[in-house]
Amino acid sequence: MVLNTAYSVKQKTILGISAFYHDSAAAILMDGRIEAAAQEERFTREKHTAIFPENAIRYCLEETGIHIDELDAVVFYDKPLLKFERLLETYYAFAPRGLRQFIVSIPVWLREKMFLKKMIRDGLSEIESYNRKNLKLLFPEHHLSHAASAFYPSSFQESAILTIDGVGEWATASICHGKGNRIKKIKELRFPHSVGLLYSAFTYYLGFRVNSGEYKLMGLAPYGNPKSIQTQKFRDLIKKHIVEIKEDGSIRLNQDYFNYATGLKMVNEKKWESLFGFPKNEPGENFSQEQCNLAYAIQSVTEEIVMKMAEEAKRSTGSENLCMAGGVALNCVANGKIQESGLFKNLFIQPAAGDAGGALGAAQMAHHIYFEEPREIKKSSDGMSGAQLGPSFSDKEIIQTLKKQKAVYQKIEDYGRLCAQCAELLSRGNVVGWLRGRMEFGPRALGNRSILADARDAEMQKKLNTKIKYRESFRPFAPSVPEEDAADYFDLEVPSPYMLLVADVKKGRIKPRPENYHDLNLFDKLYHQRSDIPAVTHLDYSARVQTVNKNTNPDYWKLLQAFKEKTGFSVLVNTSFNVRGEPIVCTPDDAYACFMKTEMDYLVIENFLLKKTDQPDWNNPNKWKKEFRPD
Repeated sequence: MVLNTAYSVKQKTILGISAFYHDSAAAILMDGRIEAAAQEERFTREKHTAIFPENAIRYCLEETGIHIDELDAVVFYDKPLLKFERLLETYYAFAPRGLRQFIVSIPVWLREKMFLKKMIRDGLSEIESYNRKNLKLLFPEHHLSHAASAFYPSSFQESAILTIDGVGEWATASICHGKGNRIKKIKELRFPHSVGLLYSAFTYYLGFRVNSGEYKLMGLAPYGNPKSIQTQKFRDLIKKHIVEIKEDGSIRLNQDYFNYATGLKMVNEKKWESLFGFPKNEPGENFSQEQCNLAYAIQSVTEEIVMKMAEEAKRSTGSENLCMAGGVALNCVANGKIQESGLFKNLFIQPAAGDAGGALGAAQMAHHIYFEEPREIKKSSDGMSGAQLGPSFSDKEIIQTLKKQKAVYQKIEDYGRLCAQCAELLSRGNVVGWLRGRMEFGPRALGNRSILADARDAEMQKKLNTKIKYRESFRPFAPSVPEEDAADYFDLEVPSPYMLLVADVKKGRIKPRPENYHDLNLFDKLYHQRSDIPAVTHLDYSARVQTVNKNTNPDYWKLLQAFKEKTGFSVLVNTSFNVRGEPIVCTPDDAYACFMKTEMDYLVIENFLLKKTDQPDWNNPNKWKKEFRPD
């Protein structure tokens, strides 16, 4: 008798963690495949939280059925001792400046961050018991974690890798070369000279919050007048007094204008006011034209620096491919300039480009570099699964939420009928909250945790900003379009699945500006109808495009098709399912609460459809109190 014996080979399983600065997150790999990833903020409901990502780790373990004792390694996204070295050397270099900040910071480092291994072990113990002696803890460098997060999921066998952010340990930007399963660092820019901190300084000066308001600055920039003498003057002042830009893209920041190295503020406000002629804008204040012009100037300078860095990455590696990560890689306008330039044949940007993505990159560094495991490259797509790496919810879980809320709903079993019904609702000017499938990893909603609307509606940008998102009226919205239809609406010849490229709206769709356009105030510019998809067309006739692939996200693609069948247009406004100051929704309970707090008209949770005016107490201000935190 012959026995058939099945041998099970243990999969190498690695947990990556980012925490203790901002955007805490966790990600888990099984034999190099990204099985789950999520930001801690989605569970705690505290935006950009820096706490140990207990909930995100718990989710990753539950999603994969793995226990901590079964992990081959737990990997933290940077080297805390190297960061501590930078802190000490910086204070020494600037002494006696910064004594106050030194007194504040050092006790925290000594009490907490110098004992990071213990904090991680203790945090894991809160999740489940495990054998501490067998736990392998690894600590790659911050920018290598970023580089890994971009290169390893890409479809490139080899690539230049450009990472740009505020600061890691010492590095603030790096150029690497990825080949196979290896990453070689070629050069780096070091603290205190930083593109990310330069951009954050202007974010602060124009009245936005650092580490969260940078995208607002990018949205404000097009309201500046590129042809005005003042805008050009601001560009010249920035380049003459604040930042020196070298040909290879490296920069030197004039520290006389900054306080972040040793102080408690980003900038020396008196020197900035003297230089630019107006004081720091306070949060919530309206914007003058000169402030819009300054926003345009620093966005333009940033694009110049990023392009020079990309050119240096090309020169240093000779590669036709470029991978990007780090917080500055979320500047989709700069990314669009790289794409438009034709400098590289192929471009891949990590959708969770900020510190959250560091958790993923740390795990990948361990898998490919520490354990020397080979890469499995997907030629037809990247390895991010459309960034759909978070939790999803069963009908049973959804019904439990709806019953708890005494919600009125209908379940539409046939998804095609649900899409047709929602297309009809959207075409009538309704705003629909949309929760289907696994939550996205990264800062963008990509059709699984989205608020959707008709891009043809000239009033929709105003309605969404003031009545749904409760945020500044100038903020732009992004379009979703089927990948195969994108060229009908935008000057974009490549996919943009993660909403990280800006492209111009097709000339045949735009409406001319009035002759006095640049003399109009911000709000008159805002409400000038610019194209036949005005809700997603920015002031400079561009749009931050998301292309939707039929295979990667078939449910969202089918909705876009249904809208096309109804209206002849396959473009929808897609903005993240949240309100100002809150993270993107995670659960059906989060979605229902957000739906009821805002003036959204309908809510879809999987195959369940809810109408606002059918809900109990839908118009009771005491039941659904609107308390929106600053963001």
